Amino acid sequence: MLRILHDTKIDFIRLWKVTTVVTLLFIIPGLLFLAVSGYKYSIEFTGGTLMQVRFVKAPNVADVRSTLDNAGIKGAEIAQFGTDLDYVIRAQDPRSVAQQTRGAESVAGEIEAALTAKFGKSAYTVQRTETVGPKVGGELRTKALYAILISFMATLAYLAWRFEWRFGVAAVVATAHDILATLAFIKYTELEISLVVVGGILTMIGYSLNDTIIIFDRVRENLRKRQKVTLYDTLNRSVNETLPRSVLTHATVFATLLALALLGGEVLRPFALVMLFGVVTGTFSSIYVAPPLLLYIEHRWPRASESGAASRSRSAAPPRSGSRPAAASTTSR
Repeated sequence: MLRILHDTKIDFIRLWKVTTVVTLLFIIPGLLFLAVSGYKYSIEFTGGTLMQVRFVKAPNVADVRSTLDNAGIKGAEIAQFGTDLDYVIRAQDPRSVAQQTRGAESVAGEIEAALTAKFGKSAYTVQRTETVGPKVGGELRTKALYAILISFMATLAYLAWRFEWRFGVAAVVATAHDILATLAFIKYTELEISLVVVGGILTMIGYSLNDTIIIFDRVRENLRKRQKVTLYDTLNRSVNETLPRSVLTHATVFATLLALALLGGEVLRPFALVMLFGVVTGTFSSIYVAPPLLLYIEHRWPRASESGAASRSRSAAPPRSGSRPAAASTTSR
């Protein structure tokens, strides 16, 4: 069996101040940028018309765009879909005159009429047409938000039952970090918010939590051994013990998602990009966010035990100068 990074003794928690600064520098500007300009939403959320067209010969995209502009369909998005013969046309601005006065179905007819006048009826075929009204789009946006919140609450309930509250709070805050970081990433990359992206966010939440729970489960096992070591050392040991599994799992998932991002086409690429970042931020938070936070919670609210609770809480505090704390007995509840 392949064994990598076996019996490592890396002091991960020692870098908690540096990693905190790094993650804040990534998340805060992204959220500020988001507050100023918001997201770009797909037609599922804004309402509009989507038409997939296959041309006989590869067209000049600039000609397609100018044709639609001249037909009064302003601001339409034109994206290659798979081959250079397939294109997706999105007319999604709900404030446009076309959508307000004639409806999304009429917009689809106007797009087809404009393309026929420019390229001819035999030059293309319409593969599919989708229309979503603004009211339906608003309902989908609300339901997508509810889906994220419900999954978050269900996760919190599971962690409260599976672990003691200290572990649960640390895992939930680490997951919140992943969500905020992913929202900032989506804004930085200007990804369009669609149902596929929402699905990617929900999948990322589960993936990140799985990694954190695996580490915390190892922490709990090590605490039950009642060895005379500090919680600081126990956390570092647990992360190091799960490191080979994490590297192999994350590398495999990352390679698969990278292939989807590069070769999966327009439909799968947003999902793959969100998940690629989710693998990175999930790994980061399970090592550099959740364990230091658990250490802080134990220092701030030490658990009551038969002996040595006060000394354990002092030894659990993050070191100020990077030095390791003195050994003390740490047990689980």
